[in-house]
Amino acid sequence: MDSNSEEDETIRSEDRDEDSSSNSSSGSSSRSDSDNRLTETLNPLKNGGYEDIVIAINPQLPENDKIIGNIQAMVKEASTYLFQVTKQRFFFKVIKIIIPQTWQQKSNYSRLKTESYDKADVIVADPFLKYGDDPYTLQYGGCGEMGRYIHFTPNFLLSDSLFDIYGSRARVFVHEWAHLRWGVFDEYNNDAPFYVSNDFREAKVEATRCSANLTGQYIFQSCQGNKCTIRQCKYSNMTNLFEAGCKFVPEKRQTASTSIMYMQGLPSVVEFCDKHSHNEKAPNMQNKMCNYKSTWEVIMNSTDFSNASLINSSHPPSEPSFVLLQARDRVVCLVLDVSGSMGDHNRITRLYQAAETFLLQIIEIGSWAGIVTFSSSATVQTNLQQIVSENVRQDLIKYLPTRAGGGTNICAGVRQGFQVIKAKFSNTDGSEIVLLTDGEDTTMRTCLEEVRSSGSVIHTIALGPKAAPELELFSKMTGGLQYSATDALESSSLIDAFSGISSGSGNISQQSIQLESQALQVAVSQWMNGSVTVDRTVGNDTFFVVTCSGSLPSIFLKDPKGKQYKNINFTTSTANPKTARLTIAGTAEWGDWHYQIQNKYTASQVISMTVTSRAASLDVPPVTVRAHMNKDTNSVPSPMIIYAEVSQGFLPVLGATVIATVETQAGTAVDLELLDNGSGADVAKNDGIYSRFFTSLQANGRYNLKVRVHGKDKTVRLGRRQSRALYVPGYIENGTIQMNAPRPEVNNEEIQAKLGSFSRTASGGSLVVSGVGAYTDIFPPCKIMDLEARIEDESIHLSWTAPGGDLDMGQAKQYIIKMSESFLDLKEAFENATSVNTSSLIPRPAGTKESFQFKPENITAENGTIIYIAIRAIDNASLTSEPSNIAQAALFLPPRESLPNTPPPPPNNNNLNNGVNITIVVLIVTGSVVVLCIIISTTMCILHKKHGRRGTAMST
Repeated sequence: MDSNSEEDETIRSEDRDEDSSSNSSSGSSSRSDSDNRLTETLNPLKNGGYEDIVIAINPQLPENDKIIGNIQAMVKEASTYLFQVTKQRFFFKVIKIIIPQTWQQKSNYSRLKTESYDKADVIVADPFLKYGDDPYTLQYGGCGEMGRYIHFTPNFLLSDSLFDIYGSRARVFVHEWAHLRWGVFDEYNNDAPFYVSNDFREAKVEATRCSANLTGQYIFQSCQGNKCTIRQCKYSNMTNLFEAGCKFVPEKRQTASTSIMYMQGLPSVVEFCDKHSHNEKAPNMQNKMCNYKSTWEVIMNSTDFSNASLINSSHPPSEPSFVLLQARDRVVCLVLDVSGSMGDHNRITRLYQAAETFLLQIIEIGSWAGIVTFSSSATVQTNLQQIVSENVRQDLIKYLPTRAGGGTNICAGVRQGFQVIKAKFSNTDGSEIVLLTDGEDTTMRTCLEEVRSSGSVIHTIALGPKAAPELELFSKMTGGLQYSATDALESSSLIDAFSGISSGSGNISQQSIQLESQALQVAVSQWMNGSVTVDRTVGNDTFFVVTCSGSLPSIFLKDPKGKQYKNINFTTSTANPKTARLTIAGTAEWGDWHYQIQNKYTASQVISMTVTSRAASLDVPPVTVRAHMNKDTNSVPSPMIIYAEVSQGFLPVLGATVIATVETQAGTAVDLELLDNGSGADVAKNDGIYSRFFTSLQANGRYNLKVRVHGKDKTVRLGRRQSRALYVPGYIENGTIQMNAPRPEVNNEEIQAKLGSFSRTASGGSLVVSGVGAYTDIFPPCKIMDLEARIEDESIHLSWTAPGGDLDMGQAKQYIIKMSESFLDLKEAFENATSVNTSSLIPRPAGTKESFQFKPENITAENGTIIYIAIRAIDNASLTSEPSNIAQAALFLPPRESLPNTPPPPPNNNNLNNGVNITIVVLIVTGSVVVLCIIISTTMCILHKKHGRRGTAMST
């Protein structure tokens, strides 16, 4: 074993000790056998081989077998590369590829089980606004946390011309896998591509990269059509760094072997940066998010690494095997609790209203649906029917329950649901069960093994505060959704839960989208007023649904053109007289729809308005919202984070207003605004993922999440995904600069014009919380992640986003600012660094921008001086945040001959992809100068001699 391997083993042993101590200190008890089997089911790593990795092809892509073949070739090569770069630890073993239902069926395609497009590890799909093929990984969480999915475009998989830009597909896959699986970040930074370094007592500008030993040149390229000009970069008068548009072009042949998270396409790159090669001063996301740890250190701290062993082989033990799966028609059976307790708190009526919404508005055309009810035993209300018309939907709702009575036997209901599915199909593979219950059942665990092996996905809805605590085991082990709904009548959480159970097929044009969900206690003769925006991306199959707890109110609805709808335009039924539904024919008018609803009942009652719609066009993806919490079980004092991903197609939507509502099982609700500002819980600014810590933990039990999103025409726009493979501008090979085509860009006006005002509502599922009440003030201010510094007029100017008193909520009490000329001293010993006087600095509320300036003492600023600064915040309970990111304030004066006002070197014109040999150009220019000097000298000499002769003649 080499020294690196010994070092890895030592660190891994230390990590195990830390993990075991943290687990014991948290008081975690031993799990039951069923819980252990659940963990094994969810862990895809076995003996170093990743199994059950799912790659899904978008159903809108035209059939192309070459996509499947290139996926297989990519994974095979990537498995060998992954094995190499992880030092003989990991490889890909079993890969499942989901083939769209729209593609031709083949005998070697199996039926899906619990896999789905929405839960895939890798998605293959066209980008929206086709202006690039950047592979990227969607990352919500912080350092070491798994991402959501990897996105490859079909062009990336099919076009070999992209190899020069990203490297081989296999290397890109490993780069993105590190994002997805191990939660590491990129070691380049498009927003801060350069920084000042004085590591060798010589101040100079460096490219943001890892390792710093990678060599190359700084090149500026400008193009008009296919004609491009390149030159050496100039310095900027504004930043004293290289000008905007300057690119670091690497030598293709390097001695450095790192790093995969910077430029995986370089042939010499076969390692992640470790603590020896890591460039901790580079202003990249890896340093910012992982507290200046190298990517390899983060990987070694992962659960995968602690559970893996070195494999004594130079090659993976086996090649990847592939399972081809194809989606079929959606099959759903509602399994509904009708036990005696369902008669309490108006539950059976609310169940009818919510399930009716699901059958009439949510479940997609062409799907199969059946209904089972259960109490002490189970009853089939209707076998599977295929929804091919409105008449089938109307027939299905006749079988929804209206009466309650008896005990609770959840397993009987689930088993009967399986039988309903098997009566039509040979097995339950790929089917779905929607399981709703409000009661406890001590026999639930008796059918856990049947559920686990069923091949069916079970979505669970816990109604009220006493629903069985084991309920979520069903959804966890099958990959289903989990929801909870309270008994508070002014909550629309039950309708929201059913509305969130859409198909996971990836065919977004067929899925129902919730635009509005509002419930309010309305006094006698008072009004519930509001508006909902039907934007240009939706409008088909649009429903306005009004429910009440007493008797139907007076309804006034006006569309954007002034057309009015009243009670007479809404439909009701004798089985469900407390619901009125309006179906808009064709495509609903785009714009703001205003509603006014008056309570005509003799007492105060709860009135709700729910609006759903579908995509207006197959060609334009609708704006969608995905909401969830960072975990589905949580024990205080571990913090909770709320996420809402707002996107159109695969592009993030920026500038929206996002409000999260978190509701306890008792019905009390807390609202908070989620932010996309790159501070607090939010990992990256302007990535379309709006985030916030949730600290208002009031009681143990279930919490449910709902998110409302509003976008205004002049403030929202589309952005780019982050955590992408680096778009390499070009290479230098044997002295020749070979430039790639510039990255395709989209016009800001175009992406803003395509996105107008919109409104969305989405359910984010449920969470189970324990440990509330054992602590008082438990949350310190969050770590400041966006500290920036600059030197101006002998003062240092700082800016950052204010943290809160409790993470990113509230207001801190004071700041501690430290500075040092040594990066390492500030990083390793913050308290011992020089303090900055902050007596005049009063923290502002969380989320607002802070600014502060000071004149450093006892430091002589000269060219090349770099001062490092970091901040901590303190709250009223004297709890202190972690030190912030370390900002750099550099006094750097570029070399005079490189300033922009000096004559630039003669430009070299070349077409795209034509090489320019710098050495030859330099020799030619130098030779020309020499020849010119000789000519001038010779001419002057001749003139001087002639002048001498004339002078002699005149004197005689």
